[in-house]
Amino acid sequence: MTATSLCLILRPVCLGVFGLEMQLVALLLAISAFWLGACPFSVWIGRWLLGKEIRDYGDTNPGAANVLRAGGRKAFVLAVILDVAKGMPFVILAHSFFRLPDPIVLAIGLCPILGHAFSPLLRLRGGKALGVTIGVLIVLPQHYMLITFLAFMLLGYLFIEIDAWVVMLGATGSLVYLLAAKGGSWESLFMFCVLATLATKHLADLKTIPRFKGKLVRWLLPVKRRV
Repeated sequence: MTATSLCLILRPVCLGVFGLEMQLVALLLAISAFWLGACPFSVWIGRWLLGKEIRDYGDTNPGAANVLRAGGRKAFVLAVILDVAKGMPFVILAHSFFRLPDPIVLAIGLCPILGHAFSPLLRLRGGKALGVTIGVLIVLPQHYMLITFLAFMLLGYLFIEIDAWVVMLGATGSLVYLLAAKGGSWESLFMFCVLATLATKHLADLKTIPRFKGKLVRWLLPVKRRV
């Protein structure tokens, strides 16, 4: 008997005998995911590598974009990587190591997004949470959520001028797909919470009516002229 077979046999028994312990594990993973998400890596990178307060730049958001505005391209790449990566570890542990049920994994996935958006370390004035959201979606087992989120964001990037509306199209498009494909599922509830969080953090920019652009057309015109 292989180790994998033994784990599959013993797992239901362990969950029954140690159900309380598994609940505690889920709670600890959720809390840890929230606090990792709450770590303002972009702010710290700005201070430690650039010697600047990035919230004095651009839209004053404590995110990677203002690291770039503060003048550090390498620091910006590092900030993006850390913002994406901090959404991953505890979701991976919940799904792949502890094999927790999908609704619990999704709840744990929401925690780093909320931690980033409403970081207690920044007096609840966290970042816009796009990077950490993508990080969570990358490691969730429901890969279609990531695919639809990015596909609708790409569509928005090609035709919408304001970045906040591009993000909203990504989350809204993914939610509409989930509702059509799965109805009132846990995945749909998760994406609704993501949409609500992103909308809250982008609220100031969403007050501007989206302007449409023809970037795809502009990309294709030079190709047509060369033919």
